[in-house]
Amino acid sequence: MRILVLGAGAIGGYYGGRLVQQGADVTFLVRPARRAILERDGLNIRSQYGDFHAPVKTVTQQELDGYWDFVLLTSKAYDLDAAIEAIRPAVGPDTAILPLLNGMEHIDKLNGVFGSERVLGGLAKIIVTLDNDGTIQHLNDWCYIKFGEQSGVMSDRVQALQRAFPQDSVVASAVPDIMRNLWEKLVHLSTVATVTTLLRASVGEVARVPGGTELFYQVLSIHAEVARREGYPMTEAFLAEYRQLFANKESAYVPSILRDLERKSPIEGEHIVGYMLGRIRAHGLDDTVHRICWMHLQAYDVRREAGRL
Repeated sequence: MRILVLGAGAIGGYYGGRLVQQGADVTFLVRPARRAILERDGLNIRSQYGDFHAPVKTVTQQELDGYWDFVLLTSKAYDLDAAIEAIRPAVGPDTAILPLLNGMEHIDKLNGVFGSERVLGGLAKIIVTLDNDGTIQHLNDWCYIKFGEQSGVMSDRVQALQRAFPQDSVVASAVPDIMRNLWEKLVHLSTVATVTTLLRASVGEVARVPGGTELFYQVLSIHAEVARREGYPMTEAFLAEYRQLFANKESAYVPSILRDLERKSPIEGEHIVGYMLGRIRAHGLDDTVHRICWMHLQAYDVRREAGRL
């Protein structure tokens, strides 16, 4: 089973590195600059579940030759078009593409380009970052990855991929209801992204503000209603888990979109907050908070593109 990982950043580097650690045949599709670092220093992961350091196989887009069994797609949502062109030579009739992007729109786009039979649903629940020296830092105790066929069939290939991950550093699950899981992640991520980017604070910092937890609950409720109307009602256990998280005044949880914003980097506002705003409006729900947050993020993009940050 040959696995191609697009990029060796935080997400791709962590999950791809753990596959290498377990003995899987993994190659990282990278740009020349990242390749030079990997060839010089190897892949480095720092995690409470065990550090990992090893040389890894790399390839550039110009060197791709032949088809792969799996392609792990871990680009940012705003880079999806470039990612599609990068992996296109590696995708054959039996290739399975596993995207770990935020949002939902990428599924439709990948289906349109490669066919739904080649596209798995997938999500990662983890907080990792790439240091300036190329080290992947795992920042919390989440290390989940879920994937499955869009059809719900528990195929041999998704079960084989589950077995390829090490059990001590990755909680890997092949599931028959991945589309429901994607909606759960969207409800969670869009809630935390909307509130933390609007207030420019971590979950715990927001919870320490009078009315902060209540704002989280309001946004969570709206998103859960959107999911219900889309055919994916959230369970009470799911909602209780996130209500507890959003009331935790000690939580240091900061979503990647806020970390990117604070670094003055490109952000996935359109694919997380903007997407949910569109669904809220489509279902005739109150869009006040989301409209203000979306304007805030658009203003950030305007200032960033003008070089005024």
